[in-house]
Amino acid sequence: MTGKKPVRRWAPDDLHHLAGLRELEITAPTSGGRPGPWTPIWVVVVGEQVYVRTWQRRDTGWYGRAIATGRARIRVSGEAADVSVTVTGDADADAIDTAYRAKYGAGGRSMATAEAAASTLRLTRMF
Repeated sequence: MTGKKPVRRWAPDDLHHLAGLRELEITAPTSGGRPGPWTPIWVVVVGEQVYVRTWQRRDTGWYGRAIATGRARIRVSGEAADVSVTVTGDADADAIDTAYRAKYGAGGRSMATAEAAASTLRLTRMF
């Protein structure tokens, strides 16, 4: 047994709920293993996948910690869930850009730049 939590697919209800959210909150573990502060972030759903991006890519904060550990925790309507984090970069950038523009209107343009696309993370629900 490796101690890793098994990965599970997003339930259709979860995807529908996440697609309808303006934002969720995300945190990633600090070097001591404790959760960092919650950070509100925009989220999009493309197909059966959940994606987030950061407008300021960096090695610190929630984004840097999520990249380093490959995991994070999201909070939606007061409920938290563990997620694995996969860097997708600009793979499927067109579909994800379109989802950001459609969901967030003019504000979504800042998340549809080449720099933002390079910061794309796929969140996968874990038990």
